[in-house]
Formats: sequence, structure tokens, C-alpha cells
Amino acid sequence: MLSADAVQRANSGHPGMPMGMADIAEVLWNDFLSHNPNNPNWLNRDRFVLSNGHGSMLLYSLLHLSGYDLSIDDLKAFRQFDSHTAGHPEFDRAIGIETTTGPLGQGIANAAGMALAEKTLGSKYNQKDLNIIDHYTYVFTGDGCLMEGVSHEACSFAGTLKLGKLICFYDDNGISIDGAVDAWFTEDVAKRFDAYGWHVIDSIDGHDPKAISAAITEAQQQTDKPSILACKTIIGYGSPNKGGTADTHGAPLGDDELELVRKELGWDHAPFDIPDDIKDAWDATAKGQQAENHWNDLFNKYSTQHSQLATDLNARLTDNIPNDRFQGLNHLMTELQQNADKVATRKSSLIALNALTDDFPELIGGSADLTGSVCTFHKNSKAITASDANGDYVFYGVREFGMAAMMNGMALYGGLIPYAGTFLTFSDYSRNAIRMAAMMKLGVIHVLTHDSIGLGEDGPTHQAIEHVPSLRLIPGVNVWRPCDTMETAIAWKLSIQKRNTPTALVLTRQALPQHDRDSDTIEAIEKGGYVLSHESGNLEAVIIATGSEVQYAMNAAKKASAEGLGVRVVSMPCLDLYEEQSTDYKDSVIPAGFEKVMVIEASMAAAWKGYTGSKGVVIGMNSFGKSAPAPELFEYYGFSDDNVFQELIAMIKR
Repeated sequence: MLSADAVQRANSGHPGMPMGMADIAEVLWNDFLSHNPNNPNWLNRDRFVLSNGHGSMLLYSLLHLSGYDLSIDDLKAFRQFDSHTAGHPEFDRAIGIETTTGPLGQGIANAAGMALAEKTLGSKYNQKDLNIIDHYTYVFTGDGCLMEGVSHEACSFAGTLKLGKLICFYDDNGISIDGAVDAWFTEDVAKRFDAYGWHVIDSIDGHDPKAISAAITEAQQQTDKPSILACKTIIGYGSPNKGGTADTHGAPLGDDELELVRKELGWDHAPFDIPDDIKDAWDATAKGQQAENHWNDLFNKYSTQHSQLATDLNARLTDNIPNDRFQGLNHLMTELQQNADKVATRKSSLIALNALTDDFPELIGGSADLTGSVCTFHKNSKAITASDANGDYVFYGVREFGMAAMMNGMALYGGLIPYAGTFLTFSDYSRNAIRMAAMMKLGVIHVLTHDSIGLGEDGPTHQAIEHVPSLRLIPGVNVWRPCDTMETAIAWKLSIQKRNTPTALVLTRQALPQHDRDSDTIEAIEKGGYVLSHESGNLEAVIIATGSEVQYAMNAAKKASAEGLGVRVVSMPCLDLYEEQSTDYKDSVIPAGFEKVMVIEASMAAAWKGYTGSKGVVIGMNSFGKSAPAPELFEYYGFSDDNVFQELIAMIKR
């Protein structure tokens, strides 16, 4: 009734799912869910994820009734400006919302990531009779989530990894927005999940508390398989005229129908009026505090017997990562100044990872079936398997979207810094999860290699042309395209330190030269854009370049200098960070109003037009690439020392 009344008050929302799953939620939250509304950050709480997030009012009702800091006025403000009760749940740990589930299917993938984090950290830290990480991850999901392909990726993987603490409730109501799903969704869900390796409990009466309770108990006892509880429900349960139909899915029931619902359910109270006896019965604060107190006693005993493990675990849970933790990377950066070998930045990334791994055991890596190509398996990496979760590397298989959404779940869980790799062009598959990471401010790290036409012979289907500027368009993502190992090392450092910002590390397949820098120039890399090479004499032109194209800028500037022309080279490895700098700093890099600015990047040229000035030029891509060896492609599309120099001279004379 809280859900239906809030939707009616907002004149917007989805009452059907909350009414249909309310019986399931009541049993789970009152009889099974271990959580503490007094401390939503309690490490060993059960996680609850509402994957079918359009039913958000169910979650808000549960949080309010249980005792979280979500008032009845917040429920009345459902879907209103700046309220805590948005149309779809938005991550807010302080009031018990574990994730921004967003588009359907991602919530169940987030939950799989959380369950993997629980299993991994439990394997690392639990000791005999001292299981300090030992809880369940519960997820509500519907037909829409299971139709989305990401659910296949995540659920297949969860079965393979035997994530036995993951329990999914499937709202099997047979209705989606367009009506009865049997016209477009006829697969046997039970057989599908059985094939994944899940424990399946089928045809549960979703309105019978005893049947629901028995199914949850059975699922909890199944420790080597995730469980799906397929619950037969009636969407809009209690609505005499609209229940069981798509009419209840995404629209208010109307005042007249709500009066009939009250009569049908025997609910004699006005909207948002909750009798005291029901408030008291729902309040989970005392029970939750008791559960956490018991865990605190266990953790105190653990800290006494395993002090170093306890210290390590607590260190993992902080977001503050000071510079002095980067001992291995700092040593590497000192060595780099004496090393001039050409190296692909994907290999530079692995060099940096090898320097980081001893100092950051919380790094948990992976790849979507491209480990050798994207260079994400460092010297200490150990694969996580179904039988041994005490590792730090995940072989995700060809599951880019599932991988990215599971990384979000691991980051939300805490104690881990997830990173994983694929080719840049496949970031299209990961993109929506990257977008969700940005909304939630999660410090996940995406290693995206083979970054341009430099991919070569695999051709235009695999050559990333529009991907770098499109990733830059996502608010709150730091997109790094480093030009050498030093910039790559700095990119890794900031990716780890910025725990509230997702990062895309965009890296080359082809080898690149190293560039000389003094200490001030190295420090300036952290600003995202900086002067790599100063002009001699009067400033005639500025060249901005990123990644593999910096070499062409440097060679053209050197040749121009020999002809008495002052050309400044600006390396711009992270445009997002550069734009955060002060106006004074940016003017010191690219003088305000300067007209002759060239930009070189092997991606869509149009994205850089705002930086070139009235007489500037962009050397970039205006089409898809071709299948050919990379050197031929770079020459063909104008990325060559000769063409860059000719364009530079023409710009200076313009």
C-alpha cells in the first residue's frame, strides 16, 4: 500500500511489481535478511539488490519500515526533484540503497559481483571458526532482467564460479510493458538456470509466506551453487480490475482503483498512515544491532588471534590512498628516465601493474578472454576458480558487459580495486556499465587496448575510431590515452588513488618511443595535459597530441625548430583532468585566444574542433578505417612525420 499510494501521489511510477513482490519481500526482510539500519556500512551485512529497479517504491517502503534514515516524507516525495526516492534506485549507502541498478539486467550482474567479492575476500580472510565475511547476496529480478543479454553473461559466470551465497528471486508474473510475455519470452527459465549450474526452485507461490520461507531456507543450504527461486506472482496483486495485467506495470492505479485495493486487502488506513503495531513489527534496528554486535565480538577475537590479517582487511576498506603507498611505482618511474626503449603502452601498463602489485593486494584484475593481448595478468596474478577463490584474477570469458557490471558490484562491495581489460572497440558492450560506474562514482579501471587504426589487419570492425571521444562524453569518467610508459604509470597511479572516479586506460598495440622529461614535467602529467616540449623563441604554433600521435608532434616540432619556428608540444593524456585545472594553468599550457593550434589524434576529428582556434587544424579520422598493416594505415590517413610537418607549416602561414 505504501508503494501504490506513493505512485499515485507522484502520478508516476510502477505499482505492479511492488504489489506483486511484497509478500516475498516481507518474508525475506523480516525473517532472513541480516542487516543493521543503524549502520548501513556494516561489512558483514547481507546485500539486497533490486535488479527490476522500476519497482523502486518497494525498496523505499522496505527501507522506511525497517528503520533506515528514509522518512515518510521521503516516500511522499517519490520521483520529485532532489528527493531520496528517485524513479529508479540510486546508490546511497547511508539509507541502505546498495547500487544504482539502472537499465534492466545490470542489478543481477552487480549482485554477482558482490557475491564474487564475498567469496574472494572470505577465502582470503576467514579462519577456522572465525568466518568474519560470511553473508548472502539477495537479488530481485523480473522477466525484463532475464531478457536482457547481460543477465545471461553474469548468471552463466556465477554458475561457473559456484557463487553459492547468491540467491535470486525471479518475479514470474508473465507480464511486461507490452503485455503477456508468452508472445516474446517463452524459454524455460528453470532449464536455462539449471544449464548454468544454478540450484533451481521452480513454481513457488509468491503469495504464500510459508512456501517462500521454505524456498529461502533450501537455497541457503545450497552452498556450492547460486540459487534462483522462481516465484509465481500476480502483478498489481490486490487490484481487482487491473491486477495481473500490464495496466499496473508503469502507471498509477487511480484513486478509485486504490479504494478497491484497500477493500480487497482489508487495509483500512489512509495513505502513508502506518499503525504503531505494524511499525514496531517491521522495525529491524534492535535485531540488526544485535547481529552486528555479535559480529563485532567475533571480529575482536579475530583481531586478537590474526592481528595482521585484521590490519590488512581494515586497510583495504579505506578510500584514502596516500602517495607513500606507491613505493614500487615510484621506483619504476625513476628507472624509466634511463630507459629509452620503444614499447606499446599496453605493455607499459603491464610494467606498471608489476610495479604496483606488491603494494596493492586489493587489485583484482581480469579480462574478457583477451588476457595475453591486453596484458592484465601481472607477475603475482592468481586465477580465481570455483574451487579456489583466494586469488586476484578473473577469467571472465567473452562477457564484456557482464564483466563491467560485475566490476561495479565488486567496487560497491568494498575492499577491492577492480580492473579488467578488453579491446577499446568492445567498450561499446561495456559502455552502459561504465556509465553506471560514473553515476555511482566507483573507482573501477577499464584497460582498453588496440586503441585505433593501429590495430591494423583486423580491419574497421575492430578499429576504434569514435570510442575515445564517446567515452570522454560520459560525465565523471577519466579517459587516459598515454603516449609512453611514464604517462601510463602516472595514469595507473591516479586511477588507483581516485576511488570515486572510473577510469578508461586507452592503450596501443604498436610500440611507441619514450620521451625525456624533467621532474616538473613528470609532476605535470597528473594535471591531464602539460607542455611536453617548449618552443624556442617566439611561439608560432601549438600542437596538442595524445597517445601514439605524440611522436608525430614531437618530430614536427623538432623539424620546425631547426627552421627557426617556435612550436610548443602539449601532451594531453587525460582531457578530463586537464579541464578540471585552473584557468591560469590552462592558459599557461595553451595561451588563451591563440589561433594556431593543431590537434593530432587517431580518432574522430570533429571532437577536437573546439581546441584548434580560428586558424587551427585537426589531423584525425573522418571515416572508419581499413584492413591493412598499421604503418600503411597511419600513412594513408595522414599520421606521418611528413604530413604533420606540412600541415603545421601551412597552419603557421595561414
